[in-house]
Amino acid sequence: MGYNVAVVGATGAVGQEMLKTLFERDFPVDRAVALASTRSAGREVSFGDDEVLKVQDLEAFDFKGIDIALFSPGAAVSKIHAPRAAAAGAVVIDNTSQFRMEPNIPLVVPEVNPQAIAGYTKRGIIANPNCSTIQLVVALKPLHDIARIKRVVVATYQAVSGAGKEGMDELFEQTRAVFVNDALKKETFTKQIAFNVIPHIDIFMEDGQTKEEWKMQVETCKILDPDIKVVATCVRVPVFIGHSEAVHVEFENAITVEQARAAIKKAPGVAVIDHRADEGYVTPVEAAGEDNVFVSRMRVDKTVPHGLSFWCVADNLRKGAALNAVQIAEVLARDYLKK
Repeated sequence: MGYNVAVVGATGAVGQEMLKTLFERDFPVDRAVALASTRSAGREVSFGDDEVLKVQDLEAFDFKGIDIALFSPGAAVSKIHAPRAAAAGAVVIDNTSQFRMEPNIPLVVPEVNPQAIAGYTKRGIIANPNCSTIQLVVALKPLHDIARIKRVVVATYQAVSGAGKEGMDELFEQTRAVFVNDALKKETFTKQIAFNVIPHIDIFMEDGQTKEEWKMQVETCKILDPDIKVVATCVRVPVFIGHSEAVHVEFENAITVEQARAAIKKAPGVAVIDHRADEGYVTPVEAAGEDNVFVSRMRVDKTVPHGLSFWCVADNLRKGAALNAVQIAEVLARDYLKK
């Protein structure tokens, strides 16, 4: 027997990836429901090879009878409708930033802290972390297990798809405009994104961090270890899909590159492709469409007593969002929900 599953934000990039991932991973779905805003109601979205779902109006939808609801509609919408879905009996897996740091809501990456899923019973909601945090903690977890991490310094190179379809459209239109000498329009990003990089994702906070940088700090501590110190610089780059990160880690204990490689190779959800030669590393283009987090460029950081540096790449729409949510649903169905 399968589950009745609703995808909220089904017309967006992540929502469509959620439907695709549910089908590809053969999640036991009895009934799939696609939900979005009133203006999107009536549109059609694909579920698998043959099934087409007519999008229903989220505002009017009754969640009674829904077992699992995957949310990716934006934080303001989740704030209203995720508790409503949970009150109707659905377990909500929310991909927005709305609930991540609330103490009674688990923040989960299944390869890192699957045991936290048990906390869903408190409010009926499980939070999906930020895309850049997910790939970081998947790579860090096997290293933390063998040498204990003290401090992480990370610079991100984040694809425009992290800002949704609008971000992808803006990169495309600006790139076209450059070549035909048209005026460039800025609507989604604060500066030109075509042929440029922007060290600004989300709003600025009082201490000078952006909120995206703050998210990486606090989410890593909540998921992995509250004692880890994290500093991030988050940058938007003119790449459509795939976030990259340059990561510098200081450990409490000695660790060699060989030990780190061996630990990562044994860990779930992460792969090492690290050859010190041309093309011996992974870039966003190769990571797009893949489930794994990829680690390359592993080397000693000689500026601290026990330091390593590496390059980390993942598909931000898959592992950074949709896949992680579906993996949470898989653990939930296997270990907690009774059918």
